Order: sequence, then C-alpha cells, then structure tokens
Amino acid sequence: MILQIKVFQIRKLTMTNILLILFFVIILLFFYSTRNNKSTKKTIISPTYVTFLKEQEFNPDISTDNWDLHKLRLDKFKRSQYKGLTFFVSSENKIYYLSENGDKVYC
Repeated sequence: MILQIKVFQIRKLTMTNILLILFFVIILLFFYSTRNNKSTKKTIISPTYVTFLKEQEFNPDISTDNWDLHKLRLDKFKRSQYKGLTFFVSSENKIYYLSENGDKVYC
C-alpha cells in the first residue's frame, strides 16, 4: 500500500513537472513570436526614390554606375552615360565613346 502511494506521488510529481515545462515552452514561444514579428519591418521605398529610378531609366543623359541600367539604356536609346562618359551604339551595333579629340573609340 505504501509502495502504491509513493508510485502515485512520483507519477503525480512527474506529470506536474511535464506540465510546467510545457507551460514555459509555450510562454517562450509566444514571446519569441511577438518579438520576431516586431523585428521584421517591411521595407518601404519612398515615392521620390522610385521616380528617381524611373527618371534614370528613361533619361540616358544622367550618369550612372549601374552596369545593367547602362546596358538597358544603350539598347533602348543607343546612347548612355556610364561613370561620366557618354557611350553610343553605332549602326553596326558596336559600342563606342568620343575621345577628347572627337575620335570614336570602340570598346
């Protein structure tokens, strides 16, 4: 009889421990999820920056350091400024720029 009571108390004690551990795990998950939601902020691109990007895309006279944008403008307008130097596309689809003397320098 005494042995049965001790076994019952041990089972009750372990069940209580398991429930406490489960409770703390749930609380930790709750706090972690709320903290994680607060830390993930959505990136908002300001409208002025978007218009600046569009202006760069549609104006080949604005100098850019973006190689992909430079190639896009060369395909679209047959000229583009890249790092302060204006490049052109010839009728043979060769890319060139003008030197200080006015000579065509092919790339």
